[in-house]
Amino acid sequence: MKLPQIAICLFSMLVSMGSTALEVTGEWQQGGVIIGKVPQGMSVEYRNKLLRISPTGEFVIGLGRDADKIATLITIDSAGVRREHRFTVKSRTYRTQKVTGVPQQTVEPDPAQVERAKREAQMAADARKSDLPLMFFTQKFEWPLIGPVTGVYGSQRFYNGVPNSPHYGVDIAKPVGTLVKAPAGGVVTLVHPDMFFSGGTLIIDHGHGLSSTFIHLSKILVKKGDAIIQGQPIAKVGKTGRATGPHLDWRMNWFEERIDPQLLVPPMPAE
Repeated sequence: MKLPQIAICLFSMLVSMGSTALEVTGEWQQGGVIIGKVPQGMSVEYRNKLLRISPTGEFVIGLGRDADKIATLITIDSAGVRREHRFTVKSRTYRTQKVTGVPQQTVEPDPAQVERAKREAQMAADARKSDLPLMFFTQKFEWPLIGPVTGVYGSQRFYNGVPNSPHYGVDIAKPVGTLVKAPAGGVVTLVHPDMFFSGGTLIIDHGHGLSSTFIHLSKILVKKGDAIIQGQPIAKVGKTGRATGPHLDWRMNWFEERIDPQLLVPPMPAE
């Protein structure tokens, strides 16, 4: 084989190898979000589940607060060939917070309140099961409002001295009535005016299982099924539910995995 022919063969091999490449962006750390891309016709499996792939090859995964040290993605090409891709997940250290002044009935609710809270939690869980073919998860997320950050993702909270589950959102302190804007586009999957723990609650699905939840709201300006664009006013800050003062609690999920909203936005700007 002549040299030019060899060069052409090598080039063809490289193109062929490149066509099976897996591209990922985002930091592999607990609470993080990873955006991936594969060539057309390729499938991706994560934790024994085939992921939704967009027509242009994008997909998303979320890493929980206590995600394992190794994350494994499996790509499957059109011939059924499976390739394993392993990534090291960075561990994080979370702080503890003590919150006092919470109404005692929300710290130790009666059985009827417990049942109510369970029903409402299931409503939220059902809304987060959505796997809509939306592409808003690829947008650069923006803060839903600007203000002092008073609570962070992953911290362990003690309410009136009683240990609680970790805090999964970022708290932003602002007066009641302050407008909350959509951090990215999406579709509204849940609107509830007054849940026991979270008060006024709103969930927006950004596509492929990635969603935002906004709680303790005083007013919700959209309804279930609405299509939302980035920056659109969606609600107003409140102090409803289990809140000791007016603030927005912004949480994000990838299906059931709780992820850190602050990893998707730039540093909080000065007011």
